Amino acid sequence: MSRTRPRTRPGTLQDSLARHAAERPDHPALVCGSVQVTYQELDRRSDRTAQALTASGVRRGSRIAHFAADSERFHEIVLACAKTGAVLVPIDWRLTTAEVTHILRDSGTELLFFGPALAPLVQEARPALPKLRHTVPLDTAGFEAWADARPVDTGFTAPAEAEADADSDVVQIYTSGTTGAPKGVVLAQRSFFAVAGMLAEHGLEWIDWRADDRSLVCVPGFHIGGLWWAMQGLNAGVTNVLLPAFDSLRAVDLIREAGITTACMVPAMMRMILDEPNVGRPDFASLRKVVYGGSPISDTLLRRGLDIFDCELAQIYGLTETGNTAVCLPPSEHRPGSPRLAAAGLPYPGVRMRIVDSQGDDVPTGEIGQVWLHTPARMAGYWNLPDATERTLVDGWIVTGDAGYRDEDGYLYIRDRITDTIIVGGENVYPAEVENALCRHSAIAEAAVVGAPDSASGEEVRAYIVLRQGHDVPAAQELTRFLSGQLARFKIPATYQVIDVVPRNPSGKILRRKLREQLWADSDRKVN
Repeated sequence: MSRTRPRTRPGTLQDSLARHAAERPDHPALVCGSVQVTYQELDRRSDRTAQALTASGVRRGSRIAHFAADSERFHEIVLACAKTGAVLVPIDWRLTTAEVTHILRDSGTELLFFGPALAPLVQEARPALPKLRHTVPLDTAGFEAWADARPVDTGFTAPAEAEADADSDVVQIYTSGTTGAPKGVVLAQRSFFAVAGMLAEHGLEWIDWRADDRSLVCVPGFHIGGLWWAMQGLNAGVTNVLLPAFDSLRAVDLIREAGITTACMVPAMMRMILDEPNVGRPDFASLRKVVYGGSPISDTLLRRGLDIFDCELAQIYGLTETGNTAVCLPPSEHRPGSPRLAAAGLPYPGVRMRIVDSQGDDVPTGEIGQVWLHTPARMAGYWNLPDATERTLVDGWIVTGDAGYRDEDGYLYIRDRITDTIIVGGENVYPAEVENALCRHSAIAEAAVVGAPDSASGEEVRAYIVLRQGHDVPAAQELTRFLSGQLARFKIPATYQVIDVVPRNPSGKILRRKLREQLWADSDRKVN
């Protein structure tokens, strides 16, 4: 089978699309249900959308939001933003009105594409969004009416001021912060080319593509892992089969019926697929490689994946701030019984790694410290947050907030989390955000939130609460109902425990680690 080794590597999404539209115009680029879009059609459709954006007053640097489940239209909008120099803000459609309003207001979104089912939420949020000039429903009639109202030429030529290069900003993905306020991570076009370029330069096939690949895209595009994976497939010119809302049975059917050859998943998705009744190796006969990441994986799940998928596995590790993956455990290390299966992997060629102590000095091999990564795919910065950017992006190094060590061969092992982030099924949850919401309840004086081990989703959210004087313990169902209007479901605690006092240090900071220690006491690794 031939591999998709471009003669030259394009540095922008629009150049990559133009090349595939010219070289394999009739090859399917996107398949979503009964809809199939070829590379030539995708180029033309994104041209049309780019024209309509420009006619709507969108300029280089304008923020354009997408608030809906993924579809072929989402990728058309991503590429239209690349062509106009606009920056896409993909929003998790599971968020509440308050969460969505914050993102739209903070980003200064000017034009919002939204799923029709989310219209009531958009209507509720809009009065608080003075910069939002246009809202476009993503049903066929609504989108076509918007596009048809703008002048459309036979082709699209970007205005000179909109011409983008590899360092041009193209997406802004929101990830919550330790203060509870989500931060916009701004990524340039280079974030979607750097890893593939480094692997190609060194002749490595840790994550590789073949001309006849059919890639399953099942991680949502509002997550850096999903958007990055989809762009890798489009940049490689392969067929990308979309699963807009993850369903494990549907995923098994797609793999079998669509002849999926490669896929990217978070461990929770792998577990749900492997837990489907009566699944076995024949269901995954077409698979040649599964890339997984987004959260740590258990030894048991990894062994099951090796056995039942019966294909190459590659683990990736990184953050939104690193432009997704910066470290990979290649397929050659995925051998049953190998001690390397406990590793996150090796930095890609061209990526540097440091393990440092609290003073920022390098620690010896084998000693645990904080992981710093230097990658050409790193973020441009946090949107309008120079102080936060300075703390996380230090002289080109991303300060990850994860604790780990490097062995004598350079492999990274993650052992703990220095920051308080909780990872639930591949989604980041930040305790301060949940604690702030809990403390709005009339019965709660204080709250502390930590991650507890969970075999299904990796971690679950555990809340410790201190009651206000004279108040009874609220029922768990009451607290869940109370939080459901403020937080997305995956952020809501699974359990609540009443305590007399929240542990704090002398300066008043919550000692979440003290609460976590009792939950993870029996685990060698303090992330699951």
